[in-house]
Amino acid sequence: MVWVTGAKGILGTEICKTLNREDIDYVATGSEVDITDIDEVNLFAHNRGRRISWIVNCAAYTAVDKAENEAALCEKINFKGAENVAKIAKGLGCPLIHFSTDYVFDGTGSVTYREDDPAQPVSVYGKTKLQGERAVAAFNERFYIVRTSWLYGRGGKNFVNTMLCFMNELDSFTVVNDQIGSPTNAADLSFAALQFIKKADHCEAGIYNYSNEGVCTWFEFANEIYRLGRLNGLIKKECFICPCTTVECPTKAPRPAFSVLDKTKIKKTLQIDIPDWKTSLRKYLEND
Repeated sequence: MVWVTGAKGILGTEICKTLNREDIDYVATGSEVDITDIDEVNLFAHNRGRRISWIVNCAAYTAVDKAENEAALCEKINFKGAENVAKIAKGLGCPLIHFSTDYVFDGTGSVTYREDDPAQPVSVYGKTKLQGERAVAAFNERFYIVRTSWLYGRGGKNFVNTMLCFMNELDSFTVVNDQIGSPTNAADLSFAALQFIKKADHCEAGIYNYSNEGVCTWFEFANEIYRLGRLNGLIKKECFICPCTTVECPTKAPRPAFSVLDKTKIKKTLQIDIPDWKTSLRKYLEND
């Protein structure tokens, strides 16, 4: 049985859909199991009616800007919560899949980030996610940490859905055009994560990068959402998207200017093809 934590979020929702589609037995939890409470996690995991063979930890604090003012809460969830899950997985003798972020990098480079590149987060969110990574690796040697970027999906607030709302409500708005990364459809990431379970005998523990193929700025991402949204009848009116710089559109938390992830390792290990971000965005909007 697979235990999915944070099952009601963007990624957790898709992980459960993927497990269900593949007819893999799983149990899903959200707020009813507080991963920051080790006793609560232990009680759930050792319920006699469950035989947990994998844990997929999707639980996380992801409000990047709010985290700057809620550092203690962010650390509690992203660091201590991850540590607790890793300890429980170790006690159960089962592997753990844990998700992290491109925000562990400072984004000052111009070459795709490999898994072994130095992590230098510049935000509270990024720092706590890096702490979580290190805790997972320290407490359970059977770990698969998957870093991703610019995630969107149907289980919660995300850039794509926010843009669709803006485009239907506003005549114009600005989006930054000097931050470069790769959007990721949660459904594609979920498929990749499942391969670790299916191919565990051939997968070394460690950190892996995953995002959709291709790169863009947030402004280019927004324009593609607008184009496809109009094409599919999701946007009912004209809207003008204005490019701006990070300096012109400051946020509470600093963002990496460049956070494109190198995916060579995960493609080779899992023997998978990764869809281009425009293709995955089109599929997402066509099925909306």
